[in-house]
Amino acid sequence: MKFYMPTVVYDEPECVKAHAFELASLGKKALIVTGKNSASRCGALSDVTKALWDNDTPYCIFSEVEENPSVETVLRAAAFGKANNADFVVGIGGGSPMDAAKAAAFLMKQDSPEAEMLYDSNFPSSHLPVAEVPTTCGTGSEVTGVSVLTRHQKRMKKSIPHRIFPALALIDGKYLYSAPHSMIVNTAVDALAHLVESYLVKASNDYSRAAVMEGLHVWSRSKEVLAGERKPEAEDCSNLMRASALAGIAISQTGTSLPHALSYILTYEMKMPHGMACGYFLPGFIAEADKKDRKAIAKAACFARPKEMYSFIRDVLSLDEIVVPDEILELAYRTVLADRKRLEGCLFDADETVLGRIAGRSTADGTHNNQL
Repeated sequence: MKFYMPTVVYDEPECVKAHAFELASLGKKALIVTGKNSASRCGALSDVTKALWDNDTPYCIFSEVEENPSVETVLRAAAFGKANNADFVVGIGGGSPMDAAKAAAFLMKQDSPEAEMLYDSNFPSSHLPVAEVPTTCGTGSEVTGVSVLTRHQKRMKKSIPHRIFPALALIDGKYLYSAPHSMIVNTAVDALAHLVESYLVKASNDYSRAAVMEGLHVWSRSKEVLAGERKPEAEDCSNLMRASALAGIAISQTGTSLPHALSYILTYEMKMPHGMACGYFLPGFIAEADKKDRKAIAKAACFARPKEMYSFIRDVLSLDEIVVPDEILELAYRTVLADRKRLEGCLFDADETVLGRIAGRSTADGTHNNQL
C-alpha cells in the first residue's frame, strides 16, 4: 500500500495569521487566485494579503475565476502572474479558484505556456509552489493533486493529468460562517460524494478508508444544519471544513468514481452546481454496492439504514423538484460508458445495466434507481 499526501495542513482558528511566515516563505511574490466576491466577503482575502504584507511579501491578485473554471481563464491567470513576476500561487475560495490556482502554477513554470500543456500527460508536471485557503466545505482541493477544468471546445469538465499538490493548506472554519445555506449544502454533499466514492473503488485501502470513516463521522455532526433545522455554529463550520479535507485526503489516494463522472455533463449542460450534480447520482451509486458496504457507509454517517441516507440526500438537495431531460441523462450515460477505466475501478461490477440504473435511465419496472 502507498499513501502520499505531501501537503502541510493547518486546521485551526486564525491559521492564516498564525502561519503567515510559512505562507510568505513560499516565494518572493505571490499570485493570489480567487473569484470575484466570495473571498473578500468572508474575510479570507484580507487575511491572506495582511499575512503577506506583514512579512514584506508583495502580491498581485487575479480575481476573475468563474464557477467551473475554464482552460482560457487559467491561461489568463498564468499570463498575469508571469507578467507580474510572481513565483508562488495562493488559491482562495472553493474548488474553482483552488483548482485554477494549481493549473496556473503549472503553466507559470513553463517558458511558453500553452493550453495543450495542461492535458499532455507526457509533459513534465513541475510547478510553482501553491498554498490553498478553502472557503467552502466540499472540494478538498486544498489537499489533493487534482485540478478539474472546463474544456469548452469539448463541452466537458475534465481533470488535468498533472498531480499538483499544494505545499500548504490553511483551513479555518470561520470562512464558511457567512456562506449561504444552499452553498453549504451543495458543497457538503460534494464532500459526502468524495467520501462514499473513495470507499467504493478498488483503489481504496486501509489508509484511505480510515480517512473516509473519520470524514463521514465528522460530516454527520452537522446534518441538522444541512437539513435546515438549525443555524450553523462555529463548531459546525469547522467540522464541515474538516470533513471536506478528510474527503480530499481520501480521494487523493483513490480518485473519484461514477457520480462525479456522470455529474460533469449535468454541470456543463444544465449549469447545475457541482455538489448537487454529484448528489443526483449518489443514492443510486450507493444502492448498487454490496450490502455490507452500504451499511458501513450509512452507519459511519450516523444513518440508521442506507435508505435513510438516500432520503436525506434527496431532501437536502430538493432533488424531487429537479427534472433532468432524458437526452442529458443519455449523454452522461454514454460518456461514462465509454470510460472503461472508471467502470472497472468500481468495487462492484458496473456493467452497462448497472450504469444505466445509476444514471437514472428507466428500468424494466418503470422506476429510476436514483429515486430509491
